[in-house]
Amino acid sequence: MLTLVIGNKNYSSWSLRPWLAMRHFEIPFEEVLIPLDQPDTKTRILAQSPGGKVPVLKDGDLTIWDSLAILEYLAERFPEKRLWPERPAARALARSIACEMHSGFTAIRSACPMNLRKRFAYRDRGADVTRDAVRIQQVWADCRRRYRDEGPFLFGAFGAVDAMFAPVVTRFETYAIPVDDEVGAYMNAVLSLPAFLEWKDAGVQESWVLDHDEVDEPAITAA
Repeated sequence: MLTLVIGNKNYSSWSLRPWLAMRHFEIPFEEVLIPLDQPDTKTRILAQSPGGKVPVLKDGDLTIWDSLAILEYLAERFPEKRLWPERPAARALARSIACEMHSGFTAIRSACPMNLRKRFAYRDRGADVTRDAVRIQQVWADCRRRYRDEGPFLFGAFGAVDAMFAPVVTRFETYAIPVDDEVGAYMNAVLSLPAFLEWKDAGVQESWVLDHDEVDEPAITAA
């Protein structure tokens, strides 16, 4: 049995990525949730991985950390699940996009932390956030134009690249970032995914509050 170590479901965007893929593709695993920002958090995570961060995947004596590394391991461990597109060109594009997400968009990730319990009215959050939002939508729209006939996700069927972008989809919803119909349809596909709804339902019921991920402005609606 695989074990996936994660943080709070309301806030931990990196934890969501492999969890969502594993649940959607029905890969059995045991979940270990370590609440973040608690007195014993660091010690508990270090007991699972020397990297000191979540998520962590454990497969027997093997430990894999980092969301993208976990997704790549799962793709190799369970090739029949097809986490990446089958066609080489599509697979290469999907990996490029996933890596761009993994290493980029720091402005929007910093200014708009994942918070599934909140909804805010749109406001200008600065040029860097706007630039990130525009680029992200360019990526999504380009993939949808190429693969819209194959399904509602970036490359038709749900895959690892959608798992990588899922926390960003939640940010667009939480912070009311304007999108066009094409992008909105993609977001709705992610937000209505049964595995995501399971994660969200658990996240909004958590009692932990991480002050650094709570934007200091009134929410317009409850989650």
